[in-house]
Amino acid sequence: MTKRKNVAVIGGGVSGLAAAKAFDERGHRVFGFERSHDFGGVWELSRSYPGVQTQSPKDLYRYTDLAMPDEYPEWPKGPQVHAYLHAYADKHKLARLFQLNTNVQSMDRRNDGLPGWTLTLEAAGKTWTQDFDFVAVCTGQFSDKNIITHPGQDAFQATGRDVIHSSEYTDPTTVTGKNVVVLGGSKSATDIAVNAAANGAKSVTLVYREPVWRVPYFVGGINFKRLLYMRAQEQQFNGWSPSPLGKALFTAFKPLIWANFRGLETLLKLQLGLKKWDMVPDTPIEKDASCSLPIVTPGLFEGFKDGSIKPVRGSFERYEEDQIVLTNGEKVPCDLSILAVGWKLGVPYLAQEYQDKLIEHDGQYRVYRLAVNPDMPDMGFVGFNSSFCTILSAEMIANWLVRYADGKLANQPSDEDMNSNIEEMLDWRRKERPAAKVYGGLCSAPFHFRHFDELLSDMGAGKTKRSNPIAEQFSYPDAASYGEFLASAPQYTAG
Repeated sequence: MTKRKNVAVIGGGVSGLAAAKAFDERGHRVFGFERSHDFGGVWELSRSYPGVQTQSPKDLYRYTDLAMPDEYPEWPKGPQVHAYLHAYADKHKLARLFQLNTNVQSMDRRNDGLPGWTLTLEAAGKTWTQDFDFVAVCTGQFSDKNIITHPGQDAFQATGRDVIHSSEYTDPTTVTGKNVVVLGGSKSATDIAVNAAANGAKSVTLVYREPVWRVPYFVGGINFKRLLYMRAQEQQFNGWSPSPLGKALFTAFKPLIWANFRGLETLLKLQLGLKKWDMVPDTPIEKDASCSLPIVTPGLFEGFKDGSIKPVRGSFERYEEDQIVLTNGEKVPCDLSILAVGWKLGVPYLAQEYQDKLIEHDGQYRVYRLAVNPDMPDMGFVGFNSSFCTILSAEMIANWLVRYADGKLANQPSDEDMNSNIEEMLDWRRKERPAAKVYGGLCSAPFHFRHFDELLSDMGAGKTKRSNPIAEQFSYPDAASYGEFLASAPQYTAG
């Protein structure tokens, strides 16, 4: 029997729900803390911008034991994802485990000599501390806004004009009749630009720093999940620690791999007209593919063509009374500036001593399997393993983490094992695949299959691949199958 633990789960989004379920079903006492008034994380309705929808198809963006409803479109809208997350919470009775409207102010080692952590919590104006045997940090990579300012901003806003973060764009009527400027090149930036143009903005300017490869939902008429989510495609990228056979095969097929990616690039250039809009990236797509690869917002390039959205390469230099001066010298009229500049990755409530152990000088995270750090016992991360299969990735890590916490992994790593692997992965990201350094090196894309293979092997799963080798090699990950794989790992319950 395994000792029953008091487990804190910080965050009630996709990852927090997965972690709460994993620890609860093993018999641990779960205490979930969500700072918002509702479950959902980035999908919580007050945080979602109008028209937001998933980048991944619904059969990839799901938990293993609950498919999205048949009536949902292939790329569900924000309110539909929010309803789906509530359905998952209801199925597993997770609401009983969470305290909403509760902030974690600080997290430090317990001072009573026992292993674990002390959280300082705040809710309804009251502050208290609570001790835990294990903490699962599930706030993910989109929790704290990245706030930036530019010269002249205060004077610009004093005229009645406004500057907001993309997460604050929740009412499309705010753009009607206004000159809107969106800063950023991510999917949230392009989503907002398209939405603003559709809701009567006087003008919409999309200002982006550098072109990146963008993938439409359908590439040459083929659903992109059948092109980019395959084990066969994944094996064409330069993964970590290749075996001698893997190196030999990669070398032998290098000309074909090169031709495959050049063909994909050519197709994207022609289909989207990237050259016309000065949006052809300098980096080959096979070197650039990662979690930062955006999906094309429907209507974006159509907006470029009809003039409702103007793309400009550059950045903001300063605000003036009724305009923004860009770094290329261009002056753009502006009434509303929307900054789609992302989020700050980190664990701000964690004691600085442990943040220093967790994060390298260049922002890379020292984590084993994208989940744990040997210098910080009794804690782990769920949802920091960003990917194209966000929900499935979170569920896989949650199931791995509870076994790690209980010492029940079939391949339970020592501190030495973890540190050696961490150094190896850091070296690979820095020297072999710089694109893997995005999001603090916590992105598992485009290596979903390999990441899941490692987790399943650690858990001692008796089944790790589909019985049909063709489907396994040339089809996208199947969530229901991964549920079967998880079930094939040794099961146990905490006492």
